[in-house]
Amino acid sequence: MRRPSLNWGMEETDLAAIGRVIAGDANAFELLVERHSRGVFRLAYRITGNETDAEEVVQEAFLRAFREIRRYESRASFSTWVGTIAANFALDVVRKRKRFVSSDEEESTVPVAVSEAPGPDREANSRRIGELIASTMTQLSLQERTAFTLRHYEGMAIETISRELGLSENATKQSIFRAVQKLRRVLGPWVGVVVITLWIM
Repeated sequence: MRRPSLNWGMEETDLAAIGRVIAGDANAFELLVERHSRGVFRLAYRITGNETDAEEVVQEAFLRAFREIRRYESRASFSTWVGTIAANFALDVVRKRKRFVSSDEEESTVPVAVSEAPGPDREANSRRIGELIASTMTQLSLQERTAFTLRHYEGMAIETISRELGLSENATKQSIFRAVQKLRRVLGPWVGVVVITLWIM
């Protein structure tokens, strides 16, 4: 007879954990939070550009996910589902902030791109490219920045992004395309030094 695993918590799938939550085991939700909170924070930070706001988004996203766990459909991964909840709340946070803060005061940061140059040169180039990308992201509209982030960093399907942003698929593609074009114009001089994959379609 096969012996039960002593590390079930580490091996348990998201779907199994969700099943336990629905069955009344609230502690099982802690596994999901631990497993996905970093990814949700990164997504929230890319949209809000603010650690405090991002932390608020993480807390609210998981709270909403817990409350609505019975509505979860396994067609999408839990990370995509909770990421969508987080993206929607992050958008609300940014929209509210825009009422009090002008767009030129907002900041947004994305991870540093990877350079092919070796040693110290690689670090310097990567840091510079990261600064350029971050600066360009602040110049994108909220719609462009969010659509680009969800597609490029989260790998969400165009259809999903369109539904969550309330846009047509064509409008979503155009938003991503405009973001890509702006980034390419800035990164033009660095072609051959940095490798950056931009998903449009």
